[in-house]
Amino acid sequence: MEPKNQTQTSGFILLGLSEEVSVQHLLFWLFLFMYLITFLGNLLIILASITDSHLHTPMYFFLSNLSFADICFTSTTLPKMLLNFQLQSKVITYVGCLSQIICFLLLGGLDNFLLTAMAYDRFVAICHPLHYMVIMNPKFCGILLLASWCLSLMDALLHGLMVLRLSFCTELEIPHFFCELNQVIQLACSDTSLNELVIYLAAGILGIIPLTGILFSYSKIISSILRISTASGKYKAFSTCGSHLCVVFMFYGTGLGVYLSSAATENSRETAITSVMYTVITPMLNPFIYSLRNKDIQQALTKLFH
Repeated sequence: MEPKNQTQTSGFILLGLSEEVSVQHLLFWLFLFMYLITFLGNLLIILASITDSHLHTPMYFFLSNLSFADICFTSTTLPKMLLNFQLQSKVITYVGCLSQIICFLLLGGLDNFLLTAMAYDRFVAICHPLHYMVIMNPKFCGILLLASWCLSLMDALLHGLMVLRLSFCTELEIPHFFCELNQVIQLACSDTSLNELVIYLAAGILGIIPLTGILFSYSKIISSILRISTASGKYKAFSTCGSHLCVVFMFYGTGLGVYLSSAATENSRETAITSVMYTVITPMLNPFIYSLRNKDIQQALTKLFH
């Protein structure tokens, strides 16, 4: 069969999570509920961080940006899936698919770097408390945020440009509910070895290095906490890091779980179902994790509602 050039590709077909109409109706209301919870929960975190002067600190500066990234992250995939459920349509245009890939990688990478910046913030706060305000000054926090955006954007644009060079055949069915990069590359008729190499290199540099930084920060944090003599001091130190550490485990744990499951099984539909963990559930749970045992957030939300 003669391959088509990417400029002639009109679009792709997203097979989604299920082909049964009754199941699709159930999934529509389920994912609509989760999307609204994600949007409202993260929006409240942002509003609380902005309106309460007690939360104008580096920790909540990065947290509010993480909440913003999570809102945009879920908005990249869920609205299109919900629209497809309603219209009983599975088509996504080539431009829409490419845009979804770039936005998904941009916001996923931003989450990755923000979690790393938050780990460094906690490391400085606990291991170097006397120098905290000097090190984590507003200018430095702004530089960390800008660097996170720039690195994530460069990674997303690089993968987007690599997809542009590919030619696609007529079989354009994606066994997923969004345009996942690996699934799109597998549909190409042209050579994808360079694309795969870029994916492995980017995953190694932008994935392993931040995770190593997080693990190193928390190894230092834990050793410092164990040296605290009072039980109340240890509890306070652990409580300030517990929420962030829980989110880190969820983000990297679910992402690694999806990667391992996709490598272990040939069922791409099963991989799509597993992807719901880090694309939908993790961003939805983040606001609850950060506010559950955080008295500052609880007080700020109380003031906000009053």
